[in-house]
Amino acid sequence: MTLVRWQNLLMTAVVLFVMEKWVATPILRAAYFGEQLPWWLLALLILATVLVAAGGYVINDYFDVKIDAINRPDRLIVTRSVSKQQAMRLFQVLTVAGVLCGLAAAWCVRSWVVAVIFVFVPGLLWFYSASYKRQLIIGNLTVALVSAICPLLIAVSNVAYLKMHFTDINGINVLDYTTLPRDIYLWIGGFAAFAFLGTWIREIIKDMQDQMGDRELECHSMPVVFGEQPTKIIVTVMLVLMAGAVCWLAWCVMPSPLTKRYALFGLLVPIACVLWLLWSARISSDYRTTQLVMKFVLFMGVLYSFVINQLM
Repeated sequence: MTLVRWQNLLMTAVVLFVMEKWVATPILRAAYFGEQLPWWLLALLILATVLVAAGGYVINDYFDVKIDAINRPDRLIVTRSVSKQQAMRLFQVLTVAGVLCGLAAAWCVRSWVVAVIFVFVPGLLWFYSASYKRQLIIGNLTVALVSAICPLLIAVSNVAYLKMHFTDINGINVLDYTTLPRDIYLWIGGFAAFAFLGTWIREIIKDMQDQMGDRELECHSMPVVFGEQPTKIIVTVMLVLMAGAVCWLAWCVMPSPLTKRYALFGLLVPIACVLWLLWSARISSDYRTTQLVMKFVLFMGVLYSFVINQLM
């Protein structure tokens, strides 16, 4: 279970479930459409995503044996608990199963976009582990992009399912006369943007944690190329942008006492903690604590959907 990062897989499943139940469904009900995506189809999407993500974690450890032997010798799994051949077979089984489930879900909603996602993402995860991870910026951006695609999958699936059921024999779709697709993409897209920026920040912090092994194996991460202090400045700017976006949402877009309290204590205070920990960090374990707090910020960002659910 450690090899596939079960905690992260659980978080992935929670994100998809929450986006459906606390964001997409309230928007649909507000437009008098009611809940649309059947429970079995949501379960199939979650299963497909979790399987693909699990395969991604396995192949990442497969290619990172030398780096992990330096950065995390106590948590080295491939070659110690699992052979490289077993890891490769596990990756293949998980990925093929995930792609098949994803293609089945795509067929059910009649969406070629969903199908492309479940073909594109496994390939992206392979190239990330094999090459992109060791390149400047592109590796971090790849992980951030995959994190953003996760919630967007719910938006694409819901809109495709609606179009499939609300198009008459003449090809006229009632959705063309509403703002419903735009609203779904707008709100879930906001969470996707938050996930993108937050994951990018966390990946850079992880690079600072792992810079010893990265330098040894000539990986071109930001701390290795730019240095530790300039990287901290870059992360600080990104955190300030994130805090600014949260303030704009809570005080301008949805200015209610509930959103303001949640934004302040659920997001802005933890972001401030990340900043303090970042500039206080000196050794690898300090950066580990920092990126774990950043993971908490991402989790609280997902739970912001509960606030939206209460206000709709």
